[in-house]
Amino acid sequence: MLKGITKISLIALLLIGLLASACGPAEEPAEGVPAEEVEKPDEIVIGVYEPMTGAMAAGGELTMQGVDLAHEQKGEVLGVPIKLVLVDNRSDKAEAATAMQRLIEQEGAVAVVGSYGSSLSMAGGEVAERAGVPVMGCSPTNPLVTQGKDYYFRACFIDPFQGRVMAKYAVEDLGVEKVAIIQDVAQDYSVGLAAFFREAFIELTGDPSGIVAFTSYQTGDQDFTAQLASAMAEEPDAIYAPGYFGDAALLAKQARELGFEGPLMGGDAWEAPELIEIAGSAAEGLVFSTHYHPDAELSPASKPFVEAFEAKYGERPSAFAALGYDAYMLVVDAIERAGSFDPKAIRDAMASTENFQAVTGNITLDDNGDAVKDAVILTVEGGEFKYLTTVSP
Repeated sequence: MLKGITKISLIALLLIGLLASACGPAEEPAEGVPAEEVEKPDEIVIGVYEPMTGAMAAGGELTMQGVDLAHEQKGEVLGVPIKLVLVDNRSDKAEAATAMQRLIEQEGAVAVVGSYGSSLSMAGGEVAERAGVPVMGCSPTNPLVTQGKDYYFRACFIDPFQGRVMAKYAVEDLGVEKVAIIQDVAQDYSVGLAAFFREAFIELTGDPSGIVAFTSYQTGDQDFTAQLASAMAEEPDAIYAPGYFGDAALLAKQARELGFEGPLMGGDAWEAPELIEIAGSAAEGLVFSTHYHPDAELSPASKPFVEAFEAKYGERPSAFAALGYDAYMLVVDAIERAGSFDPKAIRDAMASTENFQAVTGNITLDDNGDAVKDAVILTVEGGEFKYLTTVSP
């Protein structure tokens, strides 16, 4: 009886051994050979979600100029071709979330670039966070874009810095003592930037009464005379209106028609050719903060970028084109350093980005995933954007 049990036990042990061998971990690749070289995909997808239609389309188009140029120069990573897939988020929050979902679930993106417009980035960011797919923002400056997000990063500075840059310029360079603020209450970007400018202006002047008016409008409004009349009644030295380029152009035009002669100031979303086209002569002298200008010489990478951009498009690059280029290159750099196409590994590499020589300046990402870098101030002169100065953090 014991012999029978022993025999059965031996057979059982042999079967268990065979099963363990069959179900055990796959054989490790030879020492010194990266896992990617064992079996590479035919291609990988880097997604882009930008506003190619709708109120913010000009910003999306400018950004894509830079992204396309970067992809043209760096169309392969870790020996695998990169397929660039663009989905239009239509300048709409709900569409931005849908665009992100499509890029991840249908297109299989291992990382995503975008988007122009902080509210659009915030909507898409929720989807990416749940899916565990890293995103590199080009120009969304509202702090909430990356706040509490492990998978969202950005190539641009953020609005607390940008608001302070313009407040400092207004006080120290323009001698502004009284300012009126006109915000787009429908846009997180505008509301946030207006608040940060106000806070910095009061801190710099020590006088809360220096904010003589604080009024609002909605994206797409055509008539700003009520807001301007209310502001001008308080006799401000300057008006700060950190909205998007289309609304800002109309506001500037109407301000000059009403007889306001002081400085009109804004943020980076003013930088689009449409600002000058719509505002016409009223655009002259407009002043705003932004991320880049070819004359600013923020990085050794700027000159070759400008040369390649001019050769491809026949014009000088905007800040948004430069940021689109940088965002794509930051994603590729993260994949190279990760040595993997796994989204989590790419995310971890992004988080450790330090002293990356980008077109818009050397980029180190802080604990929130935000770029620590310089800002530039531009004006409109002779129907063109002209570089004034650079401001460091």
